[in-house]
Amino acid sequence: MSTPQPALATPLSGPGFQQTSAELYAELRRAHGPVAPVLLDGDVPAWLVLGYREVQYVVSNPEVFGRDSRRWNAWDRVPPDWPLLPLLAYQPTMMFAEGAEHRRRAEALDEALGAVDQFELGARAQQVADELVDAFAGSGEADLITQYADGIPLPVVARMIGVPDAETADLVRDVYQTHAAGEGANEAYARVRDKVRQLVESRRLAPGPDVTSRLLAHPAALADEEITEDLLHLMNAGQLPTAYWIGNTLRLMLTDDRFAMTLAGGRRSVGQALNEVLWEDTPTQNFPGRFAVHDLQLGGSRIRKGDLLILGLAAANQDPLVRPVPQASTGNQAYLSFSHGEHRCPYAAQEIAKVIAEAAIEVLLDRLPDVGLAVPADTLAWRPSPLFRGLAALPVRFTPSW
Repeated sequence: MSTPQPALATPLSGPGFQQTSAELYAELRRAHGPVAPVLLDGDVPAWLVLGYREVQYVVSNPEVFGRDSRRWNAWDRVPPDWPLLPLLAYQPTMMFAEGAEHRRRAEALDEALGAVDQFELGARAQQVADELVDAFAGSGEADLITQYADGIPLPVVARMIGVPDAETADLVRDVYQTHAAGEGANEAYARVRDKVRQLVESRRLAPGPDVTSRLLAHPAALADEEITEDLLHLMNAGQLPTAYWIGNTLRLMLTDDRFAMTLAGGRRSVGQALNEVLWEDTPTQNFPGRFAVHDLQLGGSRIRKGDLLILGLAAANQDPLVRPVPQASTGNQAYLSFSHGEHRCPYAAQEIAKVIAEAAIEVLLDRLPDVGLAVPADTLAWRPSPLFRGLAALPVRFTPSW
């Protein structure tokens, strides 16, 4: 098989994909094996790596599968308004760095995040969650996505990196507007960048007990611009997947009898539900990307130099070669939901996301013990994205409280 062509490739989009992506991954595996040709928006070709072992091989060999997107051989097919451009266009962030440069920045960030006080982090997450519940507790109904899950991660991360509380609301609003990618998104992103740059400058003059100050003091001697870029990436990476993790876990607990039966007491099942979602319904389904450094064979497919490979994290988690019995392995943590290798989500960041998600779910169950779905479970719809899996809405009802 040569470079993916439209006649052979499968679109990684559409309503059917959004609602039943696991079925599409299974069909691609049957048709092509562990590596399948796919089409991104605008019929832009790529390879989707479906196999668990193949994903591990790709991310464990950065000298063969580079992270720098300037290697891509299909830039001439990408329009200037391409919706995936923000994720693939090269930026001077840790995410696109390779080799020693990536290790220098990644180690600094991992150590700065590892020093976060998780008790303070959990308390802040609980505070944000309580304030959101306060806003709708008296109505007896809510959308747990737009009114709850979406609103928790970023305010917590903002406090963690040192954003003054008085400036958090404006920053959160601008980041949300940037994610919406509509009118005013570019202006909002410019304001976010400016706020983060000012934060770095202020912390260089007056350090505090926050991630930004620890990055500035790290022996890696990061430049202000490097720290600004990596903090922007941290905020973006921390918001969407964590919000979707919260929403997908609430969905599981509200629709699966194994969890719903313990909603009122819920403590022992929250961690189990969070772990199961990472196996069965992981927020980051597909992650771009890696770029072939030279021609090679992978999973029976011929990959050309410069081809884009999408890491099929959700498909790899369901690979029957490593999980022949569904749900049999959901008790362990061998999932690839946070990727693998040197460009994986830093371990400290994974722990931070878990603290935020667990606090969010426990607060909701404490405050609204009789919460239940307000619509049939099979009518819940997913937001359109080839990369992420999160609900568009999660309508619930409960006994009003004041």
